[in-house]
Amino acid sequence: MASWAKRVLELEQIVYHPAAAAQPLLRGLNLRLRLGEPALVAGRSGSGKSTLLEIMAGLASPDQGQILWQGKPTTVRERRWLTGLVFQFPERHFLGLSVGQELRLGHRRLPSERAAAALAQVGLAGLSFQQAPERLSGGQQRRLALAVQLLRDPPILLLDEPTAGLDWSVRRELLELLGPLSRDRLLLLVTHEPECFEGLVQQRWRLEQGRCVAFDQAQLSNG
Repeated sequence: MASWAKRVLELEQIVYHPAAAAQPLLRGLNLRLRLGEPALVAGRSGSGKSTLLEIMAGLASPDQGQILWQGKPTTVRERRWLTGLVFQFPERHFLGLSVGQELRLGHRRLPSERAAAALAQVGLAGLSFQQAPERLSGGQQRRLALAVQLLRDPPILLLDEPTAGLDWSVRRELLELLGPLSRDRLLLLVTHEPECFEGLVQQRWRLEQGRCVAFDQAQLSNG
């Protein structure tokens, strides 16, 4: 239990002001996430949810503040190794011409058995390695992107609007995958549909005016 207690991600006084914006998007944001406690940040479109994930993933740098992992400040490069980000529209970020190529990106040698196991872990058992990613359904593309990150095995998993645009049956299947994945990873998802994640997340915030504000179960049910 002592080792688990140390696996904490802390965002302290994060400020981010895009050059094209009149006002900062994030204004002194604080957030504390713990391993084994799946977390959710809800907010309207344009509130800064995706930007928050990009900063955490090392794809953008805050203008002020710091991000600590296990009590130590991190660099942009370190955050890229620590985190796995699944984008809202993963098909825009696929680089491989086939499922097999996508899974092997960044791996000098990836046994087919390990690649197949990653697909099975996200409910894509039996999917052909020769299949083109752009020909998969939206739900399959989200799962493929998740499998890519699981092969990297980062301690922090970030999901951007994981249920957006999916029908209810596919949403339910995706949510069933996330519970087991969160047991040995720090899991954070951002969404404008917080009601979809009742029973999964243990920590909840709403992103308002550039800051994360905790909200209770009643607010979760009311969106």
